[in-house]
Amino acid sequence: MTRSLEALTTALLTAAKQAGADAADALAVDGIATGIDIRAGQLEQAERSEGVELGLRVLIGQRQACVSVSDTSDATIRAVAERAVAMAREAPADPYAGLADPSQLAQMRDVTTLDLCDPSPEVSASELESDARRAEAAAMAVAGITQVEASASQSRRQIYMAASNGFAGGYARSSRSVSAVAFTGTGTGMERDWAAEGRIYASDLPSAEEIGALAAARALDRVGARKPKTGSYPVLYDERISSGLIGHLLGAINGSTIARGSGWLRDALGQQILPSGLSVIEDPHRVRIAGSRLFDGEGLPTARRAIVEDGILTGWVLDLATGRKLGMPSTANAARGTSSPPSPGTSNIDLTQGTKSRAELIADMGTGLLVTSMIGSSINPTTGDYSRGASGFWVENGEIAYAVNEITIAGNLRDMLLRMVPGNDARMHMSTRVPSLLVEGLTLAGA
Repeated sequence: MTRSLEALTTALLTAAKQAGADAADALAVDGIATGIDIRAGQLEQAERSEGVELGLRVLIGQRQACVSVSDTSDATIRAVAERAVAMAREAPADPYAGLADPSQLAQMRDVTTLDLCDPSPEVSASELESDARRAEAAAMAVAGITQVEASASQSRRQIYMAASNGFAGGYARSSRSVSAVAFTGTGTGMERDWAAEGRIYASDLPSAEEIGALAAARALDRVGARKPKTGSYPVLYDERISSGLIGHLLGAINGSTIARGSGWLRDALGQQILPSGLSVIEDPHRVRIAGSRLFDGEGLPTARRAIVEDGILTGWVLDLATGRKLGMPSTANAARGTSSPPSPGTSNIDLTQGTKSRAELIADMGTGLLVTSMIGSSINPTTGDYSRGASGFWVENGEIAYAVNEITIAGNLRDMLLRMVPGNDARMHMSTRVPSLLVEGLTLAGA
């Protein structure tokens, strides 16, 4: 008989104790995933994965080790525990490693209140193929599109975590997605663009036809792209890619970075890093959103908090170990997989939205660059100096004039964040909700 994930984590903890561990935590994940890829009218790839993966972390004093395995037999569980303990005995001591005190643990609530798993039955691979082919057909129906790559996928996971400090809890997640990449032109004149949507509930997805048609329209807008002028101009980051700027901010205040004494925001706690009126809110309890969770990867209760409030940086992103190193409490931001110890990471993020639409921001910028795609990245982790390749559209007199590519955008992230103006177009279903962002005075290298 197949054992439950709860029973498997219990078996791992028992085996770890018998093997000599002082403390341990265990993670069990049971998942299925199916993906279909269509290219040039042909089925290019059909993949399916399913199975259970187990992860065990053991501590002997302040030495720790992690082992993962996909075999759930009793013999393997015993062997894994013995191997993990042997590894921990040889590991260097980490004065900050350790489980949460029982008083810190989340009191388990009904995780179904977050609505993270679609109760509808799993769909067949043929239905996913139909989604991909409908997206492809909708894009190919647009005059000027020469080729389309389309994909559809679904996944469902059950996760359960338990620890020797008394924590135990789990949840289920599901996802369904459709995407399309459309091409126009040939050779050096070829251009491409994409559209993609993913939801927890399949019923919340836009139609495959809408996704395919949008990819086609975006690709056709790219026809005739050329290099823009070199100089200093305002840059408008489209909503599709604007979250990257906030991602750089979050990376700079991650506890792992700060605990090493590095990061271009290492001295910014309590200081203004965004314009007044703007906040960055983490809310792990949003209903039917992929990043939501009631507890973190160490069993601590999650909560809504302002990471940046009215432009002021209020705190770091910490798990237990980085918090201990910095002399601060964990912010319940531990994330982990089956093969590694916890590390800090954020979940649902919101940047305060502005009052203007993207079109109004384009009108405000006069002459400058609308960025819709970015490639490569050169970020100095100590200074925040920023250089990235980009493509998008040149704006003149407050209107889109023509498509551009082969651009390098340069600036300093700390200065950029203080100058940004948000639009009002963040998509509400996204885990990270960041609208289009206008940043003045960046250096563009083009023609």
